[in-house]
Amino acid sequence: MSPQVEAALIAAGVSTISLVCTVIVAIVSLRTTRKLTDKSIGAQREQMEKTLAEQRLRTLNERFSTAADKLGSDKPSAVRLAGVHAMAGLADDWTENRQTCIDVLCAYLRLPYPAPDEDAAPKHRAAFRANREVRHTIIRLISSHLRPDATVSWEGLNLDFTGVVFDGGDFTRVRFSSGIVLFYGAEFSGGEIDFYDAEFSGGQVDFRGAKFSGGEVSFIRAQFSGGRVDFRGAEFSGGHVRFGAQFSGGEVDFRSANFSGAEINLGGAHFSGASVTFNRAVFSGSWVSFTPVRFSSGRADFSGAEFSGGHVDFSGSVFSGGQVSFGYAQFSGGGVGFGSIFSGGQVYFVNAQFSGGPVGFNNAQFSNGQVDFHGAHFSGGQVSFFEAKFSGGQVDFRGAEFSGGQVEFRDADFCGTEIDFRDAEFSGGQVDFGYPRSWSRPPEFDWKTPPGGVILPGNADTK
Repeated sequence: MSPQVEAALIAAGVSTISLVCTVIVAIVSLRTTRKLTDKSIGAQREQMEKTLAEQRLRTLNERFSTAADKLGSDKPSAVRLAGVHAMAGLADDWTENRQTCIDVLCAYLRLPYPAPDEDAAPKHRAAFRANREVRHTIIRLISSHLRPDATVSWEGLNLDFTGVVFDGGDFTRVRFSSGIVLFYGAEFSGGEIDFYDAEFSGGQVDFRGAKFSGGEVSFIRAQFSGGRVDFRGAEFSGGHVRFGAQFSGGEVDFRSANFSGAEINLGGAHFSGASVTFNRAVFSGSWVSFTPVRFSSGRADFSGAEFSGGHVDFSGSVFSGGQVSFGYAQFSGGGVGFGSIFSGGQVYFVNAQFSGGPVGFNNAQFSNGQVDFHGAHFSGGQVSFFEAKFSGGQVDFRGAEFSGGQVEFRDADFCGTEIDFRDAEFSGGQVDFGYPRSWSRPPEFDWKTPPGGVILPGNADTK
């Protein structure tokens, strides 16, 4: 190869290498520039997002301050109503502080709410009506956010109605599925408060110490399927409360509740898995109806309850499963009716005290399961099993004491149930088996000659 050709080839190679190096340098430079640009854009985007977040937070805080200011007690009712809607709208938009917005609305309801006297000036009455409209609007907005069709749901958040006076309110179809809902010490003093078709399926709902002193409160078709609903120490002194609800799980607690004057109706209630307790409740003057109620599983506990006045009626109720206890209950006055169907499960009257007032098991049907009066004390009043039918299962009076009053089995049908009076003590009063409808399977006693006060059927008297 000639020196000229070699020189040309070398020159071409050098040029190619130079070009490649130039391209490489350009690519590296471009990549570096792109990285710097991307980093700059990312920083700018991050700064923009931060700025927007700060601006959004500032706007939300300004909205909160404005809405809260409108709720001041010195503001006209129209302004307070605007503040209520503004705070509710803010709760919808501000997920992070939704609970705070709800707390403010509940706090308004907890403010003093004294009703004007009958001779109050017209302006005071008008101010009270305007304030009531604001309060009812808050209740309406809260309820609407707890229903299944709510655009924005507040379900699961805490609601504090401690000490709130309710003189009306619509809680129909609300869902208390989690969170804590406090009606602690609340007063239901008038109007209509409706929990129709409400669902208590989780969390905790607290009515401890609540006062039902007037108006009408309805739990018709409410569903208690989980969690805990607490009525401990509640006072039912007036008005009408209806509990035609479904209790299929969880716990409902009426321990130490006082039923002294209200009308309580549990008709239509179904206890199919819940634990419901009226332990140490006092029934001293109310009309309380469990007619008809179905106990098919779970547990209902009336142990230690005091029935000293008013009227409590279980007529038509069905005890077909689970456990119901009236152990150590005291029946000292008023009237109690158990014209029920005992077809399964266990019903306990162990160590119950029957010392006054009429207690009726009239037309009761004992066809299965166990009813236990072991250790019960009949010392006064009248206990009647008129036309009761004992056709299956077991009724246990072992160790019962009959020292006063009257226990009557007139027209009762003893045709299949095992009824055990062994070790029962008859020291006073009267126990009358004299005119049964059927005596084909009589009760079992541990004596041949009846003690004083016990009347058994003669051959001529048996129907």
